[in-house]
Formats: sequence, C-alpha cells, structure tokens
Amino acid sequence: MTEMPTEMHLAQLNVGTARYDLDDPRMAGFMDRLDEINALADAAPGFVWRLQSDAGNATDIKTTDDPLFILNLSVWQSIKELGDFAYGSAHQPIMAQRRQWFEPPIEAYLTLWWIPAGTVPTPEEALVRLAHLNQHGPTAQAFTFKTTFEPS
Repeated sequence: MTEMPTEMHLAQLNVGTARYDLDDPRMAGFMDRLDEINALADAAPGFVWRLQSDAGNATDIKTTDDPLFILNLSVWQSIKELGDFAYGSAHQPIMAQRRQWFEPPIEAYLTLWWIPAGTVPTPEEALVRLAHLNQHGPTAQAFTFKTTFEPS
C-alpha cells in the first residue's frame, strides 16, 4: 500500500527588538494597530494559526531575558498566501514603518519552514530555526521569501 503524502503548512517567525517599552507613547503607532492587523491575519486566505497569549497577541510572551524582544509566530497554508498578507494588505504599511519602532536587525529577523498540517510550532523551535538560518543561510530547514524551498 502506498503511503499518502502528508499535507504541509508553512511556519513563519519574525522577531524584533523594540526601541522603547511597549507602553511608551513612541510605540503607540505599532501597538494601537496590533489588534487590527492580527484580526486581518486571522481572516486572511490561507491563515491557519498564530501564537497568542490571553491578550490576543504575542507581545507578552517572553522567550529571552530582553524585555524589548518580541516575536510573531504563525502558520499558513502556503508561501503565496503569507506573502499576499504580508506584502499586499494593510500589514504592508506597518512593515514599512518598522524602523521607527524596532532596532535595525543585525541578522535575519524572519524565517520560514514547512511543518506537517496540524502541527503547532513552539517559540523555542522557531528561534532554533532562525538561528539555523543565521548560521547556515537559507536551507530547507529555515529559509526566506527570497530563497524558498518546496515541502519535502
């Protein structure tokens, strides 16, 4: 009997170090739109899941000792659908302004990888993938929009 291929979904992590405390008025342009952008993602074609606390976002989920380090972790059905959301929706203007709220990244701040459908990635796993990308460049284990890999 031939085994049926497992459907794959795309996991996405992006990270940033805020320039100011999240409740600082200088972060208001980002924080005030967070619920709106998260709701837009939740309703976007191809959206599967996103990491969130009881607050409805992930800004209070701490994975390092740096209180200004935040992450966004989500799962999508395809690279195209994530790209459409990230670069073709109201999310794009927020991304264009990120330098006013976040420190310029020294290394890659976004990574993508394939997971079996129904799998929920952990922040710890996602940070390992980002470290892999920073150490080895794009591979099937961790890649970018610019250099993608097909699910295997």
